[in-house]
Amino acid sequence: MSRAKASNAPSENDIIPLAVARSPLGDEYQAQALSLELSLPYLGVVRPKDVRHANALLFLDENGLGLQVAGKGAPGPVRAEFVTGKMGYRREHGGGAGQLVARAVGLQKTKAGLHVVDATAGLGQDAFVLASLGCRVSLFERNPVVHALLADGLARAALNVDCAPFIARMTLQAGSSIDWLTNAAEESEAADVVYLDPMFPHRDKSALVKKEMQVFRTIVGDDDDSEALLTAALAAAKYRVAVKRPRKAPAINGPEPGTRIEGKSSRYDIYPIRALPLR
Repeated sequence: MSRAKASNAPSENDIIPLAVARSPLGDEYQAQALSLELSLPYLGVVRPKDVRHANALLFLDENGLGLQVAGKGAPGPVRAEFVTGKMGYRREHGGGAGQLVARAVGLQKTKAGLHVVDATAGLGQDAFVLASLGCRVSLFERNPVVHALLADGLARAALNVDCAPFIARMTLQAGSSIDWLTNAAEESEAADVVYLDPMFPHRDKSALVKKEMQVFRTIVGDDDDSEALLTAALAAAKYRVAVKRPRKAPAINGPEPGTRIEGKSSRYDIYPIRALPLR
């Protein structure tokens, strides 16, 4: 740990919600840059299971940046991962344009290369699927911690020969998606499709997420401006707005969806504006 940052580390009597740290193989320059950018304490080289004075860590190791719960017995890190794991399997064995998110955007109805604005990108999984199917995707993620995770995941995937062509169609934007959508509508620079997947409150035990995602929800919180986001999306989208929701959850307050596509645990509310081009 550098001496410049050691003085900013919390004392052992302080419990902080989130800090930056790294393994011996984690990039120190990146760690210190994150600490400064996000105004978070930098703990230097640590083992997450040994940390007692932080609840969670933005932790850099040889696998990149992850959001890691501290302490013994904590679940594994949450990363934006496109090369391996679930997204790697999905890239190789996915269902093409028949996947629910692809149907929601309308890829079964058009061969045109659509510009999709993912206004609530999160860890970028749906955006990556759409990019792998030929869409040009602009991603917005307003939470600075999640934005950092997503930027790291995209950078790592860009170095992979199989993922690089898809990553080239994905652009991570800074700032508020509501502001961008509002300006796009005013300047007639509409996106073809706007995709929304707002965080929603979990109200019953059946909806609880996996343990490793609970810290993610704690950092991100719920999107309490979903109505404003939907309004801005409808004003900016050229062809449709697609909103991902829990299967039994109510629609976002506002106009009724024109149609719905249901899966096992989630559904997509579709707000059509005009017919998609055939090609």
